[in-house]
Amino acid sequence: MKRKVLAAILTGTMVLSATACSAGGNYNTASTTVANYNYAASEAVDGYIYNEPTEWEGEYPEETTVAGQDFNTEEYNTIKENSFIDVLQSPLSTFAADVDTGTYCNLRRMINGGYNLSNIASAIRTEEMVNYFDYKVDSKDDVFSVQYSVGECPWNKDNKLLIMTMQANSETTITNEGNNFVFLIDSSGSMNSQDKLPLVKESFKLLAGQLGPNDRVSIVTYSGSSATLLEGSNDYKKICKALDKISAGGGTNGSGGITAAYECATKNFIKDGNNRVIIASDGDMNLGITSQSGLVDLIKEKKETGVFLTVLGYGQGNYSDANMESIADAGNGNYFYIDTIDEAERVLCEKLMQTTVTVAKDVKFQVEFNPSEVSAYRQIGYENRQMAASDFNDDKKDGGEIGAGAQVTVCYELKMRDPNATNDDGLKYQDTVLSDKAGNGEICTVSVRYKAPNEDESKLIQYPLADKGISNQDDFNFICGIIETSLVMRNSEYKGTATYESAYELAKSGSINNKYREEFCGLIKKLK
Repeated sequence: MKRKVLAAILTGTMVLSATACSAGGNYNTASTTVANYNYAASEAVDGYIYNEPTEWEGEYPEETTVAGQDFNTEEYNTIKENSFIDVLQSPLSTFAADVDTGTYCNLRRMINGGYNLSNIASAIRTEEMVNYFDYKVDSKDDVFSVQYSVGECPWNKDNKLLIMTMQANSETTITNEGNNFVFLIDSSGSMNSQDKLPLVKESFKLLAGQLGPNDRVSIVTYSGSSATLLEGSNDYKKICKALDKISAGGGTNGSGGITAAYECATKNFIKDGNNRVIIASDGDMNLGITSQSGLVDLIKEKKETGVFLTVLGYGQGNYSDANMESIADAGNGNYFYIDTIDEAERVLCEKLMQTTVTVAKDVKFQVEFNPSEVSAYRQIGYENRQMAASDFNDDKKDGGEIGAGAQVTVCYELKMRDPNATNDDGLKYQDTVLSDKAGNGEICTVSVRYKAPNEDESKLIQYPLADKGISNQDDFNFICGIIETSLVMRNSEYKGTATYESAYELAKSGSINNKYREEFCGLIKKLK
């Protein structure tokens, strides 16, 4: 069979700012060639769907300039888009919260690098693109604040779009007696390129500069074996010196590094503090436990120690988004992709509390749609966070983690009920009579279950939503622009009239004086 090749010239410059420990320099990404890929069957683990990725197939170039690599083996879990669901048949939409943003930054890297995006649908998780950006939430509740809009769906005028943003109030943070961070750094040979280990070290120096007097940092590296370079230090210069000593070489025993990092975090555990392993890697693991399901099982075991997880992805060529996202989801964690030093500063400095301080764990959503108002719904994104309806009330089933001040935005395309239609579908064995409460004008009720970080029993909050129109037009338009971009990139069967041109106009209208939104508009222009 003739194999296709996706050529990609990946050139760009990341300017690393000087720190007190070492001066920065210019870091240029290298050129490589991207090949096609396929996926193996999925595997269910505790209500989530994990997919064992296989290496990309294709013709490999005779020469590449990515250090330590001969060809491209980037891995992504397969994604099958959510479809429309009949409300009378299945009124409950249940899923775990997800505040990861890795997809957006990874796509930004691809677009800026000139990738052909015609065959990377499974690299696109729409919810992570939406959740990368901040939205206005006016209400102030005790734990979560909610803002939502219901408006016309731009790519299908016959339908409506429900957009809901939930924000964890930063005032509800737990009592924090200090941060116990373990920097777990992949120092294997595959990290030997300028967009990997050098950027990792500069990123952690930025985070070290944010430490307070009660915080402590340990540094664990792994290649063929793991090594603890620093333990429980609050000395910025000592942390930087330890980081500067790290060099890349050898194989990748990620499971050994994970075990050593959690042991270090447990040894230095701060009661009533924030205990967290922060792993920085390209996700490529070829020694120890190498299967995605095996890594997931390992992380699930380690999270029982009470240590949380942040996953930072770096690099290209052999990058395993599949591994990085899966271990974050399984380990009471969050996942980010770092493509520039500016992104490192955003994640580890500007959004430090959201990234590293969990205020609610095992967060699960269940949306019950009102069949008198909505005939069918399609959740946009969150495909790999879907759960069985019965899992919502089961505290043994994992949800997602939300940091202090972090937002979760959820979107549904809705087919509204024709007011002139009858609910009698003529079925002999199924009762479709609606309850009296169905006529109250609510389109749905959103139920949220969450646990405090140090508790095992969940709490329940409910929010009834009625169609009150659009609460913030700029946010609504911008999110619609993101979704349309995703639909077109995926060549989705649900894209309707969506085009890059209409996506750009929507996003641009909601991007005034916001550098991050304006950057996204610039990416769409490159796709047009």
